[in-house]
Amino acid sequence: SELAAAVGAALDNVGRHAGADARAWILVEDDPDEVIVTVRDDGPGIPEGRLAQAEGEGRLGVALSIRGRLRDLGGTAELISVPGQGTEVELRVPRGKAER
Repeated sequence: SELAAAVGAALDNVGRHAGADARAWILVEDDPDEVIVTVRDDGPGIPEGRLAQAEGEGRLGVALSIRGRLRDLGGTAELISVPGQGTEVELRVPRGKAER
């Protein structure tokens, strides 16, 4: 349920920040040792330094709703964003933790 909530948070961010015409894709990889879920969008991307600025302002959406959930499961979240090219969030959770 924590992995599903992190995916939901990533999709919520697409809806809030990528624009009305943006599309999102979800890829699930079921490896023997881990589950990898990638959420990608074709929105405008996140400007350099914006996440750090949001955290400094006390807005911890990505830090808590995505990274925090996965950290609690022993997993990781990597966010890659290129202005003008969209954003990709890769969520990795160890196999035993993803099955709960």
